Amino acid sequence: MAAKDQPIVIKKVVKGGGGGHHGGAWKVAYADFVTAMMAFFLLMWLINTTTPEQKRGIADYFAPASVSPANSGSGAPLAGTAPGDDGVQGSGDSSMRQRLAPTAPQLNDRDRQQQPEGSPEAVEESEVEVTASALAEAQQRRDSAQLHSAAMSLRQAMQDMPELAELSNHIIVDETPEGLRIQLIDQEGRPMFNPGAVEPNDRAVTLLRAVARIAERLPNRLSIAGHTDSAPATNLDYTNWELSADRANAARAVLQRAGISNDRIYEVRGKAGSEPLYPDDPFMPGNRRISIVLLREAPVLPNGHEL
Repeated sequence: MAAKDQPIVIKKVVKGGGGGHHGGAWKVAYADFVTAMMAFFLLMWLINTTTPEQKRGIADYFAPASVSPANSGSGAPLAGTAPGDDGVQGSGDSSMRQRLAPTAPQLNDRDRQQQPEGSPEAVEESEVEVTASALAEAQQRRDSAQLHSAAMSLRQAMQDMPELAELSNHIIVDETPEGLRIQLIDQEGRPMFNPGAVEPNDRAVTLLRAVARIAERLPNRLSIAGHTDSAPATNLDYTNWELSADRANAARAVLQRAGISNDRIYEVRGKAGSEPLYPDDPFMPGNRRISIVLLREAPVLPNGHEL
C-alpha cells in the first residue's frame, strides 16, 4: 500500500530549437573584420592625400636593401679578409680603387641616340632632362611673379604719389609674351613730347623716373621703343622713323640718369607709325607713345662675373 501511495513524477526534457546561445567567438571575428576595414579605408585616404614625391619616398623606404655577402669581419680566419678583398690581406682600399678608376666617357648626341631606352645611360639622361625642365618651369614662374609684382608696385605708386595720380591716364601696364610692357601715351592736349621735339617734357620725365624706380629693383633688361602716329612728316630728311628712334633714345637717357645701369638696356628702336595702339584710328594721339618692356629672360651679369 505504501508503494502505491507514492506520487508519480513525470520528467519532460525539452530539446533546443537552434536559437540558443552559441558563445562569443563571432564577436572576435567581427571585431577583426571591422579593424581590417578601418585600416583599409585609412590606407586609401593616405594614398589619396600624399604627393607623388612622398609616395616615392615611402616606396624607397620599404624597398629591400641591396645586400651582398662579404668575407670581412670575425667570420673569416684571423678576423681579416680573403686575398683580393679589402682588409689586412687585401690589395687596397676599395674607395681608393674607385677614385683611381677611370670615369665613364661622356656621350655625344649620336651615341645617345644609339643607346637603348632601358640602359642606365639612357635613364640617367632622361632624369637630367626632366630636372632641367622642372628648373626652367620654376624659373619661368618666378619671373612671372616678379613681373606681376612690379606691375602692382607701379600701379600702387601711381595712387600714392600725388604728382603721379594726375598722370595715371598717360600710362598703360600689361604683360606680354616678351615681358612686362609699360607704355607712356599721349592724351588729347597733353602730349609726352612737344610737337616735333625729341626731348620729353616734364610730365614724361616724371613718369619715366617712376618707371625707373620700379625697374631698378628687378634684374630684367629693358627694351625701349618710340612710336608716332601715322601723320606724314613735314620734313622728308627727318621722318617719323628718325623722330621715334630719337625719342626712344631720349627716354633711355632719362631712365639711366634715374638709376638704370647701361648693361640693363637691351635695345632702343624707333617704330614710327608701324604698330599703332589704336589701329582703327592711326591718327589718334594715343598712338604717340614710348614703350618700355621688362624682358622675360635670364638677367645679364655685370662685367667680371661668370656663371
